Amino acid sequence: MHMSIPVAIDALEAKTQEYDYAYLLTVNDDQTPKIVAVRPVWDGATITIDEGGRSARNSAARSTVTISYPPLDPTGYTLIIDGTASVDTAGEAVTISVAPTGAVLHRPAPAGFEAAADGCGHDCAPIDS
Repeated sequence: MHMSIPVAIDALEAKTQEYDYAYLLTVNDDQTPKIVAVRPVWDGATITIDEGGRSARNSAARSTVTISYPPLDPTGYTLIIDGTASVDTAGEAVTISVAPTGAVLHRPAPAGFEAAADGCGHDCAPIDS
């Protein structure tokens, strides 16, 4: 069983500051995942990543991407952000910009976790910061 907590889009920037780095997940031409470690930076309402090569090509071809921030503590939550990517190749560096479309904090449920009365096995309390 796993637990997920929705995170409001407007609270994402502050939440990402609690993590050291992230993984960018894109999809290759053969539909296999491509995962690279990145250090995303906020630019207004988008997350920017300086990442060229295959990740940029994948993002240009298939704009649905995920950014996953692993927990600093083994019992902590992973922050998972889904978004729509665009690729800028105009400057010296290739930049992937991601407009977040949704986010959750996710981790395995602790031993003995009881599902809600409605049968939901997730902790769905929103986080505002």
